[in-house]
Amino acid sequence: MSFVRIGMSIAGVVGLLAGTVAAATIWLLLTDPVTVADAVSEQDVTPFVRQLADVLYQAILQLARYL
Repeated sequence: MSFVRIGMSIAGVVGLLAGTVAAATIWLLLTDPVTVADAVSEQDVTPFVRQLADVLYQAILQLARYL
């Protein structure tokens, strides 16, 4: 396997992860804006990260139920 192929694979995985986190962040911003606003105003990202992880977990759980 060449370096170009490995690099493209890694870039694809990073892009997929970044897109997933971005979509979950937008979803969280639309569904729970108070948590996002509190995280920004208090400069504490712990509640935001906790909610983001919960959103991703629920999405994976729903996808698993669907399949």
